[in-house]
Amino acid sequence: MPIRRPDTAPPRGWHVAETQPIAAVPPEPGMDQAAEQATEQTQVIRPVSPGKPSLLKAGGSMAIATLTSRITGFLWKLLLAGVIGFGVVNDSFNVANTLPNMLFELLIGGVLTSVVVPVLVRARKGDDDGGERFVQQLMTLAAVVLAVGTLLAMVAAPLLTVVLVSESDNSNRDLVTAFAYLLLPQIFFYGLSALVGAVLQSKQVFSPPAWAPVVNNLVVIVTIGALALMPGEISLDPVSMSDPQLLVLGIGVTLGVVCQALVQLPAMRKTGFRLRWRWGWDRRLSEFGGLALWMLGYVAVSQLGLIALSRVASEHAVGAWSTYSYVWMLLQLPYGVIGFSIMTAILPRMSAAAADGDHAKVVDDLSLGNRLSTVTLLPVSAVMTALGVPLSLALFAVKHDMSGQATTLGVALAVSAFGVLPYALTMMQMRTFNALNDARTPTLIMVVMTAAKVLMAVALPVVLEPDQIVYGLTFVNSFTFIVGWLVGEVWLRHRLGPLGSRRFLVTLAKTTVASVVGGLLCWGSVTGVDALVPGPAGAGTGWLQLVVGAAVGLGSIFGLMSVLRVAELQPAIGRLTGLLRRR
Repeated sequence: MPIRRPDTAPPRGWHVAETQPIAAVPPEPGMDQAAEQATEQTQVIRPVSPGKPSLLKAGGSMAIATLTSRITGFLWKLLLAGVIGFGVVNDSFNVANTLPNMLFELLIGGVLTSVVVPVLVRARKGDDDGGERFVQQLMTLAAVVLAVGTLLAMVAAPLLTVVLVSESDNSNRDLVTAFAYLLLPQIFFYGLSALVGAVLQSKQVFSPPAWAPVVNNLVVIVTIGALALMPGEISLDPVSMSDPQLLVLGIGVTLGVVCQALVQLPAMRKTGFRLRWRWGWDRRLSEFGGLALWMLGYVAVSQLGLIALSRVASEHAVGAWSTYSYVWMLLQLPYGVIGFSIMTAILPRMSAAAADGDHAKVVDDLSLGNRLSTVTLLPVSAVMTALGVPLSLALFAVKHDMSGQATTLGVALAVSAFGVLPYALTMMQMRTFNALNDARTPTLIMVVMTAAKVLMAVALPVVLEPDQIVYGLTFVNSFTFIVGWLVGEVWLRHRLGPLGSRRFLVTLAKTTVASVVGGLLCWGSVTGVDALVPGPAGAGTGWLQLVVGAAVGLGSIFGLMSVLRVAELQPAIGRLTGLLRRR
């Protein structure tokens, strides 16, 4: 007779401890991504309830949302450069647009990403009302803190401008302050967006928080379109708050953040949650005071490095801060698409192993994440180094008189593209400490990174000419992540023991050889195209060089990696395509 299988099936999913996510990076300068970062950082990896979409499917959808957000965010920054250029106006806007991100993180962002989500999950499971009362109390308290903080920030806008901008012929403090008055209200709506997103994610609703930044970007794109149709330019002498162009740009960008927050509210109502004022303090928040303090320290320290770079840029070169912002945005794109997808796949296993006290498994997952990041991001870094100038010409030389500025941006991108992989490795280490419920060590690592960044930033005017400062700024930013990676490696070895570095170094060595050779071939093809195309290089030449160079560079790199038998190549590609299929 046939042997019948047992009726009991193994439980689906996996055992994963609730973790306290950490703020991974300081806010990106000049970009409206504070809430998007909070969305990414506040994910709590948990078993998926019956009837819910799988975690990997949700991760794939979020990867697509992240990619779309980065592309649309880049598009509006590109359009803005085409409308107002790279000069003092763009610098002033970018500095002022950094302020809401910084202050949001200091007020509530660090606490939100480190404390609130795990507490929400526990409240939803343990409270008789599914945590609704607690969430109402939390949102009431957060709304008051954000409103008061926003009001104080607007009153102190001139002082904040003094902190970020040096007085020189290359900057315009009055214009920065005028933009700040219009942009600082974003603080409140960033907080609302991130908090609503955290509540949704605690209920395993992922799409609205992931796609909300796209709505923000689309609103800003419409704003810039309206700005382009307006006659005249923003007045610099004197600066006037009644300037129509100034009002359209400032109010339109803030309106994008307002929409980012409001678009998530219908999804929240669908979960059955009722918005209402409820005053009081819940003891569960007090239990995490120490963790919150470490997170606030992490955020505060990270801002010091940002302030140092901003002051050096504003004092020594017109357009340096805008160029730095665009370069950092381009460097973020590979991690936002590739690194985030890898992190989504690795973190559940790492969290499960940490919850079970299996440090050997944590080390294996960390090593795998580092190796997958290496074989996917190092080739991109090599190609970006070779294609820095063509890429910038293709994207930014929309006008004939912008070719020189685009070339400067391209060189800055080339000298800093090496930081793509160290950035991803540092983020992987931060998430490892996250899985181990350790908020103190990432803060100490950030102290070391920021100290290195500030010292190098201060030294730039001594060793570089004013027109080369922008190259130093982008180099320093990327080099800081090498410092963070090395320091994190030491701390993790002390915590977990040997990290399987030999296997990682073998993969790194093979991938580096292939990337260097492929990068040189890419550069050679770019030089050949430039020699064949007559006249000065512009957007058309840049696009041709970009297409030819990317095909030659990436094709040769991955071909050489296959010849060198890089074991992680196929799993990395399979992981990324698998995540996309699960969307």
